[in-house]
Amino acid sequence: TEIYTLSLHDALPISFVAPHVTAPVRSNASIADDFLDLTFQLESGRSLPVLTRFEGPITVRVTGAAPASLSGDLDKLITRFRDEAGLDITRVGARSDAAITIETVSRATLQRAVPQAACFVVPRVSNWADFRRNRRSALTDWTTLTTRERMAIFIPRDVSPQEVRDCLHEEMAQAIGPLNDLYQLKDSVFNDDNFHTVLTGFDMLILRAIYAPELRSGMTRAQVARALPGVLARLNPRGINVRDAGRSETPRTWVDQIEAALGTRGDMGERRRAAKKAVDIARAANWNDNRLAFSLFALGRLSLGHEPELALSAFLQASNIYASDPETAVQEAHIAMQLAAFALSSGDPDTAIQIVDRNVAAVLDAENAALLSSLLLVKSEALDLLGRSADARALRRESLGWARYGFGSDVEVRRRANEISALNPQNRQKPI
Repeated sequence: TEIYTLSLHDALPISFVAPHVTAPVRSNASIADDFLDLTFQLESGRSLPVLTRFEGPITVRVTGAAPASLSGDLDKLITRFRDEAGLDITRVGARSDAAITIETVSRATLQRAVPQAACFVVPRVSNWADFRRNRRSALTDWTTLTTRERMAIFIPRDVSPQEVRDCLHEEMAQAIGPLNDLYQLKDSVFNDDNFHTVLTGFDMLILRAIYAPELRSGMTRAQVARALPGVLARLNPRGINVRDAGRSETPRTWVDQIEAALGTRGDMGERRRAAKKAVDIARAANWNDNRLAFSLFALGRLSLGHEPELALSAFLQASNIYASDPETAVQEAHIAMQLAAFALSSGDPDTAIQIVDRNVAAVLDAENAALLSSLLLVKSEALDLLGRSADARALRRESLGWARYGFGSDVEVRRRANEISALNPQNRQKPI
């Protein structure tokens, strides 16, 4: 039931300015370790015997009934690949042969084939029919590649523009480069925490290094490891003299608990228990980094409707960890959304506004329209609670522009807006 009527036709048009890209601040030795783990292992844990990449110009085409937003977001991404990663990559027409084919299918079709994937990339095929015929054969087995020649990316056509863009960033990067995700990464889309949804400066450095002339397809991990110090010294000279603490490995036991907590299997009780175990494992390992914070974030989300005091405590602890590191500003903003919602629901509009205002810049830099619209909607409700109705209406109009990109359909925009409106104590007192 709607608490207030949204005039979606009055939403402001929105667009992100030029990408806000910062270079990684870690040592080249640390980045080299990440490079090897990203390029010589699959997410499943299987090892890859050799480095693979395209050994020539990369062409990209789009097939299927692509949503209107895809073309512009793809063109922006290809420009970034050229400018930031130095790739020789070009978009071609749908009927041309291409190294990478992006095909759009319905979300239902995609998830019937791969239930756990929002989108995915497959080697050695060029369309959905090829994938269906060969999905269980050696043809589509990444471990059998020695070089990359043909890739297909499958993206749902009936999701929000932001979800389409996020798929483009992650799957294009995997088609070209790394095939693994690492939870310890704070500044990368190659992390299953999904805080970063557009490619970062670290990601572009990794891609530039993969295509460095010192490397080639077919090199073993040992051969790449010997070449990497020179490659990174040339590409990232600022990382030569950086000294940082060695990272601890992320054990499979922790990953298993996080996946169980955030997956769709098991009831909510089982998922909460998994989140609590992830927190326990992180603390036993003496982590005080983004992995402990993410464990707490997962616990907070899963405890919201069951143990609100535990949820708030978990969010506050996660926020303190993220706030202590300038590299985790967007992660802190995700926690801020939860804390601002708590403040609004508790009848503390001033605190809600302060939390939102501290985090908007980081969300804009991360180009996360869905999160930005949610934060602005919280602030608009807080302004209403303070009696500043004109300011609230103006901000709500702006937030709806971001919501159209972040959430897509009018139904989803209204659902999200009304969820946030229901947090306002004044609205909870109104008959619905």
